[in-house]
Amino acid sequence: MKKQLLTAAATAGILFASFTGTASAHELIYTVQSGDTLWKISQANKISIADLKTWNNLISDTLYVNQKLSLLAPHSHDTTYTVQSGDTLWKISSRFNISVTQLKTMNNLATDTIQVGQVLMVSATTSSTTAPETTVSKVQMVINEANKYIGTPYLWGGNTPAGFDCSGYTSYVFAKVGITIPRTAATQWSGLTPVSNPNPGDLVFFETYAPGPTHVGIYLGNNKFIQAGSSGVSIADLTNIYWKPRYLGARTVIN
Repeated sequence: MKKQLLTAAATAGILFASFTGTASAHELIYTVQSGDTLWKISQANKISIADLKTWNNLISDTLYVNQKLSLLAPHSHDTTYTVQSGDTLWKISSRFNISVTQLKTMNNLATDTIQVGQVLMVSATTSSTTAPETTVSKVQMVINEANKYIGTPYLWGGNTPAGFDCSGYTSYVFAKVGITIPRTAATQWSGLTPVSNPNPGDLVFFETYAPGPTHVGIYLGNNKFIQAGSSGVSIADLTNIYWKPRYLGARTVIN
């Protein structure tokens, strides 16, 4: 897996490159590009960050390159509208509760000019009784699952929510999303594919109480990882004074 880490800058105040991503017509699926943040995507498409996260089952602001995001609520249905005299893109978008950007994207419009009688694809606001399932990436599934157990106590040899040790935690999380990995930190280190820099969903390893890989966690992005340590499952920082000198490297699980 070679996916570049991105983090949302809405609260962190981090500056990125210009908004360059593209949304496919009709489906309104946006492909995350280098430099994107949830804030930039929400501003460009007139969607709130809260809606973006809800529609895409995101529990954090972390994004990665080539991630697919839905720009429509899961229950929305496509329909058409015939342009009437006096209509503008703004009037039509307001009527159907979508942005002008979305309307232009769905209809491959390069300008704001429309003609009477022109048929436009729009999004109806009526809800269906059953919302279609939203596709969630395997990486996001791992991160979602890992976060469920924050606060779970540490237990030497533990590999259930009653208590985890470090590798019992990582193997349990991946098993819950259908991925089998070795049980111990040493065998996870030796049995998985090395990567030069970790991406979200990768495993990060440390040398702690003995030589070699004796501790492991799941990388979340922005130098943060989640791990079962002595104080239980919690999020830590790769750059702090304890973990930085003990860091050994990363291994990828999701190809």
